[in-house]
Amino acid sequence: INRLKVLRLTPPGMYLGSEVNDDVVLLPTRLIPEGLKVDDYVEVFIYTDSEDRIIATSQTPKIRLNEIAGLEVKDATQIGAFLDWGLDKDLFVPFKEQQHKMIKGDKYLVYLYLDEQSSRLAATSKIDRFLNNEDPTFNVGDQVDLWIGDYTDLGVNVVINGQYKGLFIKTNYLKK
Repeated sequence: INRLKVLRLTPPGMYLGSEVNDDVVLLPTRLIPEGLKVDDYVEVFIYTDSEDRIIATSQTPKIRLNEIAGLEVKDATQIGAFLDWGLDKDLFVPFKEQQHKMIKGDKYLVYLYLDEQSSRLAATSKIDRFLNNEDPTFNVGDQVDLWIGDYTDLGVNVVINGQYKGLFIKTNYLKK
């Protein structure tokens, strides 16, 4: 999320920039928050659109760079899956980055990364390599956030506070 200044208004939308550099990015007309005007500041998410142009959106993504979230598959193809992450353009998970073949309509835990070859945001369901192997920073009795992962013979894998791997051990009370 970037806080940018509205530099000018044009028919395609508002051009935004920062005081740090000369780069500008378009916020399309349909995504301009009501009442926004030139010289105002706005918080936007920056990504590449379906035509690989850098673009701003006032929509809030369900996941951000270097985070883990559970997202639903909107479409699955031979080259990969496309996830609903709350933006107009779906989030791509290359086939080689799928822990298991993804199925349309199912939800998966994924990690959002910047693909260095394409300079695009992409996701992977092979999240173990991004989880912290250090001792957790929480204590018994602390409240934590959990993402429920896949079922195994031992129980259910979970991600704790978006960074630690955990396991709910299977008991008679835990069923698929």
